[in-house]
Amino acid sequence: MSEKWDQRYRQQLADGYRPEPVAVLTANAHWLPPAPAAALDLACGLGANAQWLAARGFAVMATDISPVAIAHLQEVAARHSYAITAQVSDVTQSPLPAASYLVIVVSQFLERALFPRLCHALAPGGMLFYQTYTRERPTCATGPANPAYLLAPNELLHLCSPLVVRYYQEPGLGVPHGFVCPAGCAQIVAQKP
Repeated sequence: MSEKWDQRYRQQLADGYRPEPVAVLTANAHWLPPAPAAALDLACGLGANAQWLAARGFAVMATDISPVAIAHLQEVAARHSYAITAQVSDVTQSPLPAASYLVIVVSQFLERALFPRLCHALAPGGMLFYQTYTRERPTCATGPANPAYLLAPNELLHLCSPLVVRYYQEPGLGVPHGFVCPAGCAQIVAQKP
């Protein structure tokens, strides 16, 4: 599985691709606890969310299945003296420590079985920032085509039901430009009681 992602990240890096932090995080930064706080960027890819959080003083654990992505993030973290611990991990198999993070960010990744573990890993008062693709998406959109990796309508609300929803958007295809959440995606910020 990691070979596919390694190849994608190698190509992106060779093309000079610069990842941006996910909109649900940057547009809802007012929900972040004060730094320094422990944060987790799960399935982090090239680590844009981890870098964004670390630049604001958070101590970030970043995990991904791709050794290429993790090596890149480790290099960036060392260059900028970011408090990022980046490690190769299959998030579908690795346990998450209980009540350990005040911030968890997951973007463009869907593994439904992880939601109880995400809730378990949040410390009381901790915030989950989650954004991924829905089944209602533009035909030209990037992302998976397999429905197993696409949210059904309102599914993200259901998956996060043990948490208190602080922000939610799931725009359909007729969304005007300038909307925080892109068409074909769902975003949630939810807090552990």
